[in-house]
Amino acid sequence: MSEAVDAKQAPLDVITIGRASVDLYGQQIGSRLEDITSFAKSVGGCPANISVGTARLGLRSALLTRVGDEQLTREGVNVDGLKTDKERLTALVLLSVEDEGVSPMIFYRSDCADMALAPEDIDEAFIASARSIVVTGTHFSRPNSDAAQRKAIRIMKAKGGKVVFDIDYRPNLWGLAGHAEGFERYVKSDRVSAQLKTVLPDCDLIVGTEEEIMIASGADDCL
Repeated sequence: MSEAVDAKQAPLDVITIGRASVDLYGQQIGSRLEDITSFAKSVGGCPANISVGTARLGLRSALLTRVGDEQLTREGVNVDGLKTDKERLTALVLLSVEDEGVSPMIFYRSDCADMALAPEDIDEAFIASARSIVVTGTHFSRPNSDAAQRKAIRIMKAKGGKVVFDIDYRPNLWGLAGHAEGFERYVKSDRVSAQLKTVLPDCDLIVGTEEEIMIASGADDCL
């Protein structure tokens, strides 16, 4: 194996790969989504959120994904790995906060930009410039984005860096729940479990809720 990436030499601490969306949060807290009358814009998608959060904490973070050809802002995150897709739109999510633990959402992700991520978007030198990468579960649901993430994993492992896996399980983004069931957190699926299990051996850190650990492992409980 190659020598580990030197923290002092690597320009980046982490590259996050995958979902990037515009989230519109309903401002009438406690209301049903259909009753919302105004929304506030926020960055969305766990890779985008992680890149912003780690940048705020002082890490040198970058986001690797595709976005539509729109006017978007950024927040101290390296965007060298950001590709503009002129044929697709950035994903959009509508959300409300009805009650504690209840946040209905509708994903507008049909043929969105970030799901078009492909192996040719993964530049070896860019991946090798970081100490670690974050791969995410949703992007293992399509052949092209699956291949892109696995290419990034191979490069990072060969360089001796770290691979973090955010399971990021949204059943309806795997075609297991309807469009109106964006808040559904768990639908058992042998197909999804089999797919995600192939990722686990290459990961140094796995992040997930109880439901996500269950789907990634294929177990019926976490005990």
